[in-house]
Amino acid sequence: MASRIEQIIDEIEDYIDGCKTQAFAPSKIIVNRETMEELLNELRSKTPDEIKRYQKIISNKEAILADAQAKADAIIAQAQVKTDELVSEHEIMQQAYAQANEVVMIATKQAQEILDNATNDANNIRMGAMQYTDDILKNLESTISHAMDSSKARSDAYMSTLQGFLDVVTTNRAELNPTADIQEETQTDTQELQQTMPEQQ
Repeated sequence: MASRIEQIIDEIEDYIDGCKTQAFAPSKIIVNRETMEELLNELRSKTPDEIKRYQKIISNKEAILADAQAKADAIIAQAQVKTDELVSEHEIMQQAYAQANEVVMIATKQAQEILDNATNDANNIRMGAMQYTDDILKNLESTISHAMDSSKARSDAYMSTLQGFLDVVTTNRAELNPTADIQEETQTDTQELQQTMPEQQ
């Protein structure tokens, strides 16, 4: 909640904002002297009261803080006394140690289980990856082998066809010129063709 001083200051600002400016001097305004004096007099009269109120609030705040500090110190002292009593009791210390050891054992067991599960998962993933890679290589091997077989079959058929054509040509030449040594030329051509075929494939 705003104080009366703050309200008066806001009123002064609003009043100044609403005043008209002087002609040819925008930075200067025309104010009602009586209105401005009333606001300033009220501000002057309220200032001491507001200061006293704030001083009282500050004093109360300091008292509240001091009381809270005293209560906090008392609680801490009581807690320290209780702690000293518990530490001095051997049975309670033994129970605390036993509980701590049990917690450590349970945590160790859980950690080992997590590690074992992670190891198994990693091995399964590794085996799966190896199997997947082997399947891919197996398919690739089969594809290459099939391609080689198909290529060889096509090559053999092609050679057989060429040999047939060559035989026909040789026969025709022999009929045209029986005295020529066509058989030897034909064998030479066949050998050259066979040597050329692998290079073309």
